[in-house]
Amino acid sequence: MSFPLASPKAANTDIKKVAILFSGGPAPTANSVIGSAAICFARAGIEVYGMKNGYTHLENYKEGDQLEEGTAYIRLDKMLEEGLRSSRGIIIGTARANPGKMLKHPDDIKDAKKCEPLRNVYKALRSLGVDALISIGGDDTLTTAAKFRLIQKELPAGEKRIKVVHLPKTIDNDYQGIDFTFGYFTAVEFLSYELRNLLADSEATGAGYVCQLMGRKAAWLAYGAMIAGEASLVIGLEDIPEEWLLTEETRDPATHEVICDEKNIPIMRTIVDVKKLVDRCVDVILAREAEGKKSFVAAVSEGIAEYLPLSEIYMCLSDDEYKSLKPDTFGHFPVSQLKYSSRLGRLIADEYKARTGKSRKMVGLQFGYEARCHAPNAFDIILGSQLGVGAYRALCEAEKDAVMISVVGNLELVFAPFEDLIDYSILRAYPRPITVGSDFHQLARYIEAWVK
Repeated sequence: MSFPLASPKAANTDIKKVAILFSGGPAPTANSVIGSAAICFARAGIEVYGMKNGYTHLENYKEGDQLEEGTAYIRLDKMLEEGLRSSRGIIIGTARANPGKMLKHPDDIKDAKKCEPLRNVYKALRSLGVDALISIGGDDTLTTAAKFRLIQKELPAGEKRIKVVHLPKTIDNDYQGIDFTFGYFTAVEFLSYELRNLLADSEATGAGYVCQLMGRKAAWLAYGAMIAGEASLVIGLEDIPEEWLLTEETRDPATHEVICDEKNIPIMRTIVDVKKLVDRCVDVILAREAEGKKSFVAAVSEGIAEYLPLSEIYMCLSDDEYKSLKPDTFGHFPVSQLKYSSRLGRLIADEYKARTGKSRKMVGLQFGYEARCHAPNAFDIILGSQLGVGAYRALCEAEKDAVMISVVGNLELVFAPFEDLIDYSILRAYPRPITVGSDFHQLARYIEAWVK
């Protein structure tokens, strides 16, 4: 058995330079991940380039350009100050530049124009002599990493390949391949504190609160905050049963004309029956009153906004904002950040009065951005540090390529192949909503007031 306190030995690897980039929205613990990865590579004698603001300086790179240190990248192996892993923010910044966004089908890999931004990324990294790329980000960034690997398969034989590994990041926690993403519990902790404050206010004043939380495709954040914050009710997109779903023709908000597909057939969009949503909220309010509780704080996930009827979306936006909306091919409008909680609160107040004859104030609030750079808690620092170290161990010790760094059990490292995480038929990462009926999902039902 080796000496328990023995330091790791530098791996025997051909990797001499690595690049780390962070893409998409911020998340607590970003610097724990970046710092722990940089520490390992630096101590193994490997240069670490922190690419500034995600793919911003890489996707528009032209052959012969020179990436400027301090602007396009920083040398992380030269600036590993104490306290970085527990600090707020993102030392290398972030952005939403997405060089793989034009690749939507495997055949697109053969399209030089669509691949050009990713090929620019390859050329930019090669101009720095980078041997491996560590991407940190959400499911879009994971997909971009997988596409980056695919375009390298088209390189001429003998051309240098840049290895790529991915570290999963999102406070939404909607990630296949890992149970909890770094920063999720810090965000939940912050938001649950906010919900508890509102609960105390509601108890004191009798006003109710409807809080809209981040989570476009999955309600993990809303559920976690509700459970830890002792809120009264949580509803995510996963909770909408089929009988609450309706359809309507997709119309252009500017002209009110019906939008049709290429066969001139009206595009039908799936919408939520808002009356059902309101009724459930009032049912819980009345169930709480029957228990002698006058407070009410609801947590709802933002993803429901995309399924609101156009008439409701109109009530939540200015006329100019409404007319500027453009639907996607499924009739969905880009309104995941739409503040609909105030409108929902007014509808709940109206229904409550209709049932009881009493007036009750309902205040709508929107949370999310406040949590993204909150000081990380201890668990997330440990988790983020393990994932950062995992990037070094995957690349240099296990000689892995095209894997996502994950953990199981007691934060034991596992390296999930991209093939297990990406639907290559549509070049998209598999989603991970909350499983309806799972014990985590049912936990919320048990601590809510039971509606008879």
